[in-house]
Amino acid sequence: MSDIIRDFQIDIPESALDDLQTRLAMTRFPEKEPVADWSQGIPLAYVEQITNYWRETYDWRRCEAALNQYSHHMTEIDGLDIHFMHIRSPEASARPLIMTHGWPGSIIEFMDVIDPLTNPSAYGGDAKDAYHLVVPSLPGYGFSGKPVETGWGAKKIAKAWDVLMTRLGYDRYFAQGGDWGALVTSAIGVQNLGHCAGIHINLVVVGTPAEEILQNPTPDEQASLARFANYQTQGSGYAEIQRTKPQTLGYGLADSPVGQMAWILEKFQGWSDGAMTPDDSFDLDRLLDNIMFYWLNNAGASSARLYRESFGNPNVEDVHLPTGCSIFPNEIMAPSRRWAERRFKNLQYWGKPPKGGHFAAMEVPDLFLDEVRSCFGCMEL
Repeated sequence: MSDIIRDFQIDIPESALDDLQTRLAMTRFPEKEPVADWSQGIPLAYVEQITNYWRETYDWRRCEAALNQYSHHMTEIDGLDIHFMHIRSPEASARPLIMTHGWPGSIIEFMDVIDPLTNPSAYGGDAKDAYHLVVPSLPGYGFSGKPVETGWGAKKIAKAWDVLMTRLGYDRYFAQGGDWGALVTSAIGVQNLGHCAGIHINLVVVGTPAEEILQNPTPDEQASLARFANYQTQGSGYAEIQRTKPQTLGYGLADSPVGQMAWILEKFQGWSDGAMTPDDSFDLDRLLDNIMFYWLNNAGASSARLYRESFGNPNVEDVHLPTGCSIFPNEIMAPSRRWAERRFKNLQYWGKPPKGGHFAAMEVPDLFLDEVRSCFGCMEL
């Protein structure tokens, strides 16, 4: 039956790790960039440094063991296998929460917040802030199946997540997400199928600013509009490639681990909060853990296809479900509250943490935890 939930354990064959070592050793690098910064992309010297660390020091088995301490499962939804972690809290009063990653992330993004969310008392927190967590891999990402037909955009994924939660026995739940996870979570809010009690997002996607904002923006709104304009002119090339020609891109990402690494790491530098290099803001092993999710599963093309499905025309329909938004300082899109309220009609929480960027759960986990707890703490299940 398609609604069966199967146990799953991550167990990468040693031959795949040997193949990676061979490919890393055989890497052909391009010439050095003619600039002294990251303006033309990730610098050669940094890529060589990370490649050497990947070859000589990094240990996938450490990551594999850390992941396998949690409960992993597979279930088929609409003909596609969905991989997810399901971590039940020891607290009887814990509330269900599904958390969704984005690109170029994975479930690795949430590794530092899983235990504090499921067992807050063990981390100096309050038992009332305990959650039963469901952490799925997006279709085409990680260990989830790869769609063989078009149609798996944010709207369809949102419906699949509702199926997943009810299949697990959660008739009422909360949903949280950043990046694509935020678009999926917002779509859950738009659809409002009767099971989700509230959402929290840390990428707030809204429609075109109202005329009053364009004509008389506040200083924060001016900064937000300028930052997004810079993203569109200097930082969105990856998205246009993935939106238009994901298959062509996929050949390079499937064949070269260094190519896949560079394609991802550049974003962890540009979308963090002031990092000169990605490992200024993130643990290097954790960065490579995330890259391995793409490399080991040959997910360069399949993950990019989500842009083909949903990036060109994102859903900005009204959301009437209780909503919380957290605006981290170096987020790509950072609308003002009055701007966000035009879409999110039941905005119950608005947070502006003092630091952090696009990958908040991974970059500033303590602040991320504060935001999630503050948001859902004011909502009823």
